[in-house]
Amino acid sequence: MNKHQRKDVSFPHSLRFKFIISYIVIISVLLVLLNTYPMLATQNLIFRNKQSTLESQTSVMASYLSELQELQADGVAQVMSALNDDGLTRVLVTDDSGLILYDTATDEASATRYALFAEVTQALAGNVVFQSAYQDGAFRSGAASPVVYRNVIIGAVYVYEYDVEQAEMLQGLQDNLWKLSVLFFAIAVLFSIFLSHRMTSGISRLLSGIAVLREGEYQYRADLQGKDELALLAEEFNELAERLEQTDEVRRRFVSDASHELKTPLASIRLLTDSILQSDQIDMATTKEFVADIGDEAQRLSRITEALLVLTRLDDGQEVPSAVLDVRDSVRDAAHLLEPVARERDVTIQLHLEERCPVRSNEDDLYQILFNLMENAVKYNLPGGSVTVSAWQAEGKVQLRVEDTGIGIPEADRDKVFDRFFRVDKARSRAAGGTGLGLSIVWDTVKRWGGDITLGPGAERGTWFLVTFPLAQEEASL
Repeated sequence: MNKHQRKDVSFPHSLRFKFIISYIVIISVLLVLLNTYPMLATQNLIFRNKQSTLESQTSVMASYLSELQELQADGVAQVMSALNDDGLTRVLVTDDSGLILYDTATDEASATRYALFAEVTQALAGNVVFQSAYQDGAFRSGAASPVVYRNVIIGAVYVYEYDVEQAEMLQGLQDNLWKLSVLFFAIAVLFSIFLSHRMTSGISRLLSGIAVLREGEYQYRADLQGKDELALLAEEFNELAERLEQTDEVRRRFVSDASHELKTPLASIRLLTDSILQSDQIDMATTKEFVADIGDEAQRLSRITEALLVLTRLDDGQEVPSAVLDVRDSVRDAAHLLEPVARERDVTIQLHLEERCPVRSNEDDLYQILFNLMENAVKYNLPGGSVTVSAWQAEGKVQLRVEDTGIGIPEADRDKVFDRFFRVDKARSRAAGGTGLGLSIVWDTVKRWGGDITLGPGAERGTWFLVTFPLAQEEASL
């Protein structure tokens, strides 16, 4: 597989295909509904119009025929000839027994013919009847009404209409709707293909970017314009890539610095051991001096290794037990342990501890924070100087300040003091036994427990650090 090649998804399984199918299904359903509803609504409108018209016509015919008192063929013919039956395909009149007295559909004698229509039968039973159907390109509609004289049914009127014109109009409407639907469907398919391509192309570019990042090329940035979710996703991707690039840079620098720091004492040990082994006339005093130097370098290796293990534990985010601790106790313990070193360097340790300052932390972590800050304040101080440690509560926080009167930190180095293996004065730091990891451990440990640490403003002399922890609630005693 190529270095930056990513796994390709087959088109039937791709998001693009799923988007296209989804759009087509939704559009097809909408087009079917748009074709069906107007047609049904138009049909129902025509049916209602025909019902109103035909029932009105039969009612008028029945009203005129009821004046005859008795229905006879000649009298019915005279009445019907005076009425307007334009537009009707067939008009039929029967007596009360269903015998056809008048029929516009035939010229044959109707004396022996009976109307065997269900509509006529229902009309002779006293009902007004209407039925209509659209089939075979025509509307077939019929209506029947009883002829009543003095509350007695004396006959029935039946009309029938075969309408092709409105059927052709409805068919034309349907044909136009289908033509428009086909056009809209084709446009919608093309638009869905374009839209799905536009949407998935951004995802494909992000997938390609992920493949690039997977290979370790963290300089890659996704360029997606817009203000939609994909653009926001691209911004998050770019921020992640930037973080990975920074992390990788820190890692490379850390490995390089760690290798260099470990290489120096190892080289010294090797040089000293070679000097002892290769010299046949070396005296015992020189040998002891070399062995003592080897021991010092071994202790330095041990300190670096222990510091690296602490940083590894902090980076891994391993869960550690916690409890509510008083900062003052850890300050006193660190001051007690550093008192001999401070006395040897003619440095005075002063403590200003106010009321109880509870924080939630691990006892070892809290002690390590204080010990590293106070140890640096003692080691990099000047003879006759002082270290002042203060602790107090303020605004729901516990604040701890470690201040010294030492050599200070140059303005150019202030932003780097928490970097791993960084030392302001490398020669002096190495002579003091520093590894360049102490403040990095302090930074990571403080952040681990939700705190913050800041370096005080620059000054000609001295340095101070301010550590802030959330104030912990005192745990109730059992």
